[in-house]
Amino acid sequence: MPDLIRLSLSIENSLYDRLEKMVKQSGYTNRSEFVRDMIRRQLVEKEWEKGKEVLATITLVYDHHKPNLTEKLTHMQHHHHGKVLASTHVHLDKAVCAEMILVKGKVGEVRRLADKMRQQKGVLHAEMSMTSTGTSLK
Repeated sequence: MPDLIRLSLSIENSLYDRLEKMVKQSGYTNRSEFVRDMIRRQLVEKEWEKGKEVLATITLVYDHHKPNLTEKLTHMQHHHHGKVLASTHVHLDKAVCAEMILVKGKVGEVRRLADKMRQQKGVLHAEMSMTSTGTSLK
């Protein structure tokens, strides 16, 4: 572990109580790691705001019986082959599939790809989860 710096801070009792409750509910064994993760979350959000490169998962739930939908989604992934790192396709029932697509790229590019996939007829739900590539968190 890198060199640690001890610090102290002052907060109101009510805020301290809420912090302790969040630490306990989150399952952290100590307050320090919880606070470190809060700081990392803020750093990642700043990366997004600056338009830096991100890692994201686009999760799609769709009706695979919709004509040409599977082909359109595959074409979009091929068209963004430099950004799409991997995908996993799961059959949920006879008609509904889920696909998780791991992408890496600039925030705007990743969001546009997710939006374009979301807008396809037959896509029942789409969600995107972004995180950092980790290079600035070391």
